[in-house]
Amino acid sequence: MPAPFQGSLPCRHLRLELGGAPRIMGIVNTSPDSFYLDSRQPTLEAALAQASRLVAEGADILDIGGQSTRPGYVEISEAEEIARTAPLLRALAAEFPALPLSIDTYKPAVAAAALAAGAHIVNDIHGLQGPGGPALARLAAETGAALVIMHHDPTLTVTSSTSLPALPAPSSPLLDSVRTFFRRSLDLAAAAGLPADRLILDPGIGFAKTQPQNVALLRQLSALHTLGRPILLGVSRKSVFGHLLPDLATPADRLEATLAATTLAVAQGIQLHRVHDVVANRRAALIAAALRAG
Repeated sequence: MPAPFQGSLPCRHLRLELGGAPRIMGIVNTSPDSFYLDSRQPTLEAALAQASRLVAEGADILDIGGQSTRPGYVEISEAEEIARTAPLLRALAAEFPALPLSIDTYKPAVAAAALAAGAHIVNDIHGLQGPGGPALARLAAETGAALVIMHHDPTLTVTSSTSLPALPAPSSPLLDSVRTFFRRSLDLAAAAGLPADRLILDPGIGFAKTQPQNVALLRQLSALHTLGRPILLGVSRKSVFGHLLPDLATPADRLEATLAATTLAVAQGIQLHRVHDVVANRRAALIAAALRAG
């Protein structure tokens, strides 16, 4: 298996150490239509309370989102997204000055407002290849922020059978396509003056992929270490689990499935895990890391 990234991630005036214990990114949604009902925090007070609870439970990073990107989501204005996220980020930056804060957005104006409010990381679900990508890369470059590049390729046409690939699988048409996308994003970041040492890669489970492709990527996450950057997995309570096991019909049913995926990912050297349930995933990740270390 390729070696995972070892080192630290600069994010403005903070540094996130990676290579030791797995890091947990807690999700705080301020949108009223996020796919997981229990994650919705429609008021500043509720969102701040949830964020504080996640920090107390051991979150290493908080990811703040104001625009749902679930299937069938409705686009909101930049002004509304800023109103949902900037006050929360400002409050969290004041209360937890040593905690990295991430803004989950693909809109440059929202990212700019979040960075002004104290965010340290921009989490772009279009991997710098959406309309706002160049501006997001320049913002991160100018402010010293880190940036998450998520794989989200609507043109992905790789044919995957329903049979699962053998392990390990260092190369496959799907992996080659994903790595090509990431290399293109890395080039876009470099062109904007954003150093590679501030970039994180996310395979984008559930975004513009078939169910076999989602499963194949989860089984082959370690192959992405060849790109030399930290890997973030965001699969918490997603529908990929409902397709694998029909009993898991709703997001509320998928905690154990998420823990299984977290454990599998840690066994493959994945360092960052974006989750709704911090305590359970942190425990699962630490046990998996201890077993991996032997």
